[in-house]
Amino acid sequence: MAVTEITVDKLTDMVRVAAHRLSKNVEFVNSLNVFPVPDGDTGTNMSLTLASGVKNVNNANAATVGDMTKALAKGTLMGARGNSGVISSQLFRGFAKATEGKKVLTAQDLADALTGGVQTAYKAVMKPVEGTILTVAREAAKAGNKAAQNNDDATVVMQAVVTGAKRALAATPSLLPILKEVGVVDSGGQGLVFIYEGFLEALDGHVSSDEYVPDDEEMDEMVNAVHHQAIQGQLATSDIKYGYCTEMMVELNQHPEKGHEFDYDTFRNYLNDLGDSLLVVADDEVVKVHVHTEHPGKVYRYGAQFGTLDKIKIDNMRAQHDDIVERQAKEAEKPQAAAKFGVVAVASGHGVAELYRSLGVTEILEGGQTMNPSTEDILAAIKRANAKNVIVLPNNGNIFLAAKQAAENAKNHVQVVPTKSIQQGMTAMLSFNPDETLTTNVSEMTDSLDTVASGELTIATRDTSINGMTIKKDDFIGIVDGDIVVNGTDRVEVMTEMITKMLSEDSEIITILYGTDGTKEEAQQIADAVTAENDDLEVEIHEGDQPVYAYLVSVE
Repeated sequence: MAVTEITVDKLTDMVRVAAHRLSKNVEFVNSLNVFPVPDGDTGTNMSLTLASGVKNVNNANAATVGDMTKALAKGTLMGARGNSGVISSQLFRGFAKATEGKKVLTAQDLADALTGGVQTAYKAVMKPVEGTILTVAREAAKAGNKAAQNNDDATVVMQAVVTGAKRALAATPSLLPILKEVGVVDSGGQGLVFIYEGFLEALDGHVSSDEYVPDDEEMDEMVNAVHHQAIQGQLATSDIKYGYCTEMMVELNQHPEKGHEFDYDTFRNYLNDLGDSLLVVADDEVVKVHVHTEHPGKVYRYGAQFGTLDKIKIDNMRAQHDDIVERQAKEAEKPQAAAKFGVVAVASGHGVAELYRSLGVTEILEGGQTMNPSTEDILAAIKRANAKNVIVLPNNGNIFLAAKQAAENAKNHVQVVPTKSIQQGMTAMLSFNPDETLTTNVSEMTDSLDTVASGELTIATRDTSINGMTIKKDDFIGIVDGDIVVNGTDRVEVMTEMITKMLSEDSEIITILYGTDGTKEEAQQIADAVTAENDDLEVEIHEGDQPVYAYLVSVE
C-alpha cells in the first residue's frame, strides 16, 4: 500500500526502527575503522547519538511532525559523540529545519528534508571530505529527490534513498584513497545506510513498531554507556561488593573439544555466580561479556574454554571510585565566584589526569579513544569549570566537532584549541598564560601544537596492508601523528623504532607515558635504547594509566 502521508506516529516509528537497526550493527560499523586498532567507535558514537534523539522524542510526545523533528534534533545534538555522531546530529538538525511547522510529510517533503539535512551538515564541517558520511548523505538525498519528482509514494522515495546511499557507500573507497588501500568502505557512511534502511523498514511495514520501542530503562542504558560510574559519588568504597568491571569477547571454537561446547544458559549462569551487572550477548561465532566481579581471572579462564579471547578489559572500580570521590570533594571546596579562566581537557587515565592538573587544567572530562564524550558532557564540564573564560582541549580529532558544538552553545566565553592527542594538550598547556586574554591564549596554544610530535603504541586487531606495510593481527603498531609508521612482534623494538622516526635535528625532550598495558621498567628500557644512539636527548617517564595505548610518546 502506498504511503502518501507520513504522520508524526509513522515518522516516530521510522526513527525508532532506525535506532534499533543501527544498535544491532554497532560492532560491524566499528570494525570498518581504517586503522586496525582497538578504538574504532564510529558505530558506538552514531548509535548513542541517535539513541539520545529517540529518548528526547519519547519524552516530547509531539503532536506534529515539526515538533517531533525539533525534539529529535535537540536530542541528537546534546547526545552527539565523535565526528560521525556530530555530523549525524547536523543531518537531523537540517531535517528539522525543513519540516518546521509541518503537521505531516508528503513524499516530496521527505526528500526535501533529507536535502536540508545534507546542506546543514556540509555547513557544519569546515573542510568537508568526500568519501565519507557526507557523500553518502548527499547522494542518497539526490536519489530521493529524483524519485519524488515522479512518485508521491514515500516508500518508493525511501527505497530510492537507500539504493542511492548504498551506491555511494560502495564508491567511498574510490573517493578516499586510504579506504581503498585498506579495503573497507567508510564507517560513518555505513552507519547512515543502516539508519536509512530502518526508515524504509518502518515505512513499508516489514517490522512492527511495538517490537522496536525501547523502554525508559533500556534507553537510559544506551545513552549512559558507563552506567556503573553514574552514582559513584553517593557510595562508599566499602559498599562496592564486586570491584572489577570485567569485559571480554570470546571467538567461539568452530570445532570444540567434547565438554567445551558452548551453551548460553550454562555459560551465563556460571558467570552470574561470579558477580553482578552481568551482560552476555552471543551468536553462533562470538560471545561478548560484561560483569562486575572479584575474580576477573576466573571469568577469563572460563571463557577461554570455549574459544579465543579478545577485547579483554578490566577496570578497578574501587580505585575509580576513590578518584571520583576525591575529585568531587575538591569540587565542593572550589570558591563560588567565577574564576577568570578555566581549562577543560578530555583525558583518560589517573596519571594523565594528574599531569594535566599539574599543568593548570581545572576540569578533566573522562574520555578519549573508545569513550568520546557527547556535546552535553562537554557543556557540563564547561559549567563545572566555573569560569568567565573557558578553553577546551579535545585531545582527539574525533572529539573536536562535539567540542565546537559545546562551545557554540555555552553561555560564557568558550574557545577550542584543536588538540588531537594527549601529548598536544600538554604542549598547549605550557603556552597557557592566565594573565593574557582568551583570544591570545588560544592563538599561542594553537601555534605551539606544531612543535610536538605525538606517538602511540597499540595492538593490531586484524590483518591489513597499509602504507606499504603488511600488518598481522596482534602485531604491535606504532602510530605517529595519525599515521602507522612501524609494526612488529617485539614491543620494545617497535617503540624504539617509532621514537627514532619521530626525531628531528631540533628534538630535545622525549616524554613517555606508560598505560595500563605498559610498565615503568619497559619504558626505561625503551628510553635507554633511544638515548644510546642520541645521548643529547632528555627522556622523562610518567605513569599515564591510559587505556588502549600501552605507551604515549611526545617529542619536542
